[in-house]
Amino acid sequence: MGMNLSIPLPVRSAEVFVVLIEPEIQGNVGAVARAMRNFGFDNLRLISKSGYQFEDEALARSKHAKTVLENAEIFSDWDSCMQDISIVVGSSGKRELGEKIAFRHFVMPNEVAQRIDNVDGKVALVFGREGVGILTEELQMCDVLVTIPTWEGYPILNLSHAVTILLYEMHMALLSTQLGKQKGLPRTTRDTRVLDPELRRMVHSLSEELAQAVDVQEHKRPGIAETLKRVLMRSMPLDDEAHRILGVMKQSRDALQEKHSEEK
Repeated sequence: MGMNLSIPLPVRSAEVFVVLIEPEIQGNVGAVARAMRNFGFDNLRLISKSGYQFEDEALARSKHAKTVLENAEIFSDWDSCMQDISIVVGSSGKRELGEKIAFRHFVMPNEVAQRIDNVDGKVALVFGREGVGILTEELQMCDVLVTIPTWEGYPILNLSHAVTILLYEMHMALLSTQLGKQKGLPRTTRDTRVLDPELRRMVHSLSEELAQAVDVQEHKRPGIAETLKRVLMRSMPLDDEAHRILGVMKQSRDALQEKHSEEK
């Protein structure tokens, strides 16, 4: 478990780059690399005036995503990092109001994921320093601003957590159109949970039959049937799950009917 498999990375219309500005904690950088690999991203850029060397802590925290660090690009300034980027998305937890920061019109993570899902070009997701985040002048150079809707009492996330949430939303946007079409997208999830109509009819029918078979007062049977139907349908079972549930319901119905026949 946790190892890299020989599966191609997801194919996206946009080439996405995670950009860290002057990261301060090696462990955070390693955790960012791991999150990137979890969701099929491998382009990491760092902006650091004095250069950057990945130390043991970063390598250890990256686990099986060390190649993300090994292939990372280091830039000394903003302009050199963004020269080939088509859209710059800046992230910030600073959501103050006022005339001086009126340019901060944020979108939610799922919105930014949808907006750049069909972009044909390079997109930079920019994350600031652990201490002060992205500076005002840097935010002003971004094309889109995104904020994660955390609780206002403690809004600033850990760097790697913020990166993980943004990449998760981008991965979900990809799944909405590509699940089942690209190798490597999870086979354990489905893009739809619509139950086959015939299975739905069987759930309703067997719920009625079970309600008739149990030992209860007659006036309680409609309520039992209704509860069974509502609970089962509210769980939105997949077709294979519905088949198993229906099999148990059939056996229970048959056993109860046989018991009543023997008692007569």
